[in-house]
Amino acid sequence: MTEKGVEIGIGKGPSPQAEGFFLASLEKHEDNFMITKHLMSEAQMDESLAKMAKAIIRRNKNMDEVALIGIRSRGVPLAEWLAKKVKEVLKQPVDVGSLDINLYRDDLSEVDEQPVVRKTELPFSIGGKGIILVDDVLYTGRTIRAALDALIDFGRPKFVQLAVMVDRGWREIPIQADYVAKKLKTTATENVKVMMAEFDGVNQIVVKDKK
Repeated sequence: MTEKGVEIGIGKGPSPQAEGFFLASLEKHEDNFMITKHLMSEAQMDESLAKMAKAIIRRNKNMDEVALIGIRSRGVPLAEWLAKKVKEVLKQPVDVGSLDINLYRDDLSEVDEQPVVRKTELPFSIGGKGIILVDDVLYTGRTIRAALDALIDFGRPKFVQLAVMVDRGWREIPIQADYVAKKLKTTATENVKVMMAEFDGVNQIVVKDKK
């Protein structure tokens, strides 16, 4: 990982109302109010991923030897979305896979005695290949640490880079992203949610704060 990732800027669009950019709203949830900031709309996510794809291509001259691997769950559709943006530039497909990290988590005993093991799909050999891990939010860094452990069980990649939609800080272990759509300063009570149509019915990024 690099010491400092590249932040991919986003446009605000014609108006905040049209793009859902940092508009605060209130919703009732379990007798507490959740303040929601709409951080990115689908259009802004698409723009950021297009810029991220170009940054990846600039840095990695031979994309034939590079693959994108999404960390389950929301990293998978993000990796597929990013792969489409890479294809639009290169006019050729890029390998895409998915990685489940549940058995590699360092908090496994605290989460569940019988964790749900989901599918890892790597339809290519990672040995000697450049791997770009894709995830939604970079927070403590423990998810990425687990992903690296899981990845090495499938082979020895040439290198590993990290692409995330949001870096919210609060790192607990020394892991940084190479490509970041948005860096945020967050509080301990805030929750950054990258919502994906496959799971949430909508593509958008919001920040919620329990008050």
